[in-house]
Amino acid sequence: MLALFSFGASFRSTAVFGQSAGSAKDELARSFQWPNGKRMALSLSFDDGRSSQVDTGLALLRRHDVKVTFFLQGNQIEKRLDGWRRAAAEGHEIGNHSMTHPCTGNYEFSRKNALEDYSLSMMEKQLDAANAEISRLLGAKPRTFAYPCGQKFVGRGRRAKSYVPLVAKRFLVGRGYLDEAANDPAFCDLAQALGTSFDDMNFEQMMKPVEQAAKQGRWIIFVGHEIGDRGYQVTDTKALEALCDYARDPANGIWLGTVGEIGAYVEEHRSAIK
Repeated sequence: MLALFSFGASFRSTAVFGQSAGSAKDELARSFQWPNGKRMALSLSFDDGRSSQVDTGLALLRRHDVKVTFFLQGNQIEKRLDGWRRAAAEGHEIGNHSMTHPCTGNYEFSRKNALEDYSLSMMEKQLDAANAEISRLLGAKPRTFAYPCGQKFVGRGRRAKSYVPLVAKRFLVGRGYLDEAANDPAFCDLAQALGTSFDDMNFEQMMKPVEQAAKQGRWIIFVGHEIGDRGYQVTDTKALEALCDYARDPANGIWLGTVGEIGAYVEEHRSAIK
């Protein structure tokens, strides 16, 4: 009987604790509000420091008065230094995308720079070297990071480790890639914020995740690469312009901001209501 009583008490205690924890999370979600009555948040981000982002993107974004986050690969900045200095001067956020873009060696382009062959100390050097290069060349101190290829590990098998803690130590936000959901501001781990591709989409396709995020009050971070005619790893210019117009229309209730700007609001507001 004593054993049964102990089990029952333990079960009830666990159930009550679970309900309390769930209630706290539900209360947090209800308490979280975007500023100025906005229904959702939207960030536009572009990876790798592609030339088309400078040649095509900056003028387009200037016309629409939109600020985005450019995640730059440290060893590529000098190739278009004047353009990236102009981007920073115009108020776009400059984020860290590592020094040499290590990904899994299953991608041919990364076979000699494979995460499977990396250690945590090697990844630390990637993050810090890129930060130093961005600071030296652009006078910016990145507070956001985009995981190359969206991958967050080093090593293989039993020796594999996550490098998320390294990112969390250095940056306000670590953004993923090819994720399938928008971020719940009351719950998401900012060191592993979800990133949704909007390359190779028309405006109608882009709007589907935006509309879903608006219904749920979430934060969607779009991820693009080239900017030009629609294609593989190319964000279509016409679709991008239409999206900018839609997001900037006050009637649609969207807060359009950089990854760092919105991430800072999420962190501060969650802390204030916990």
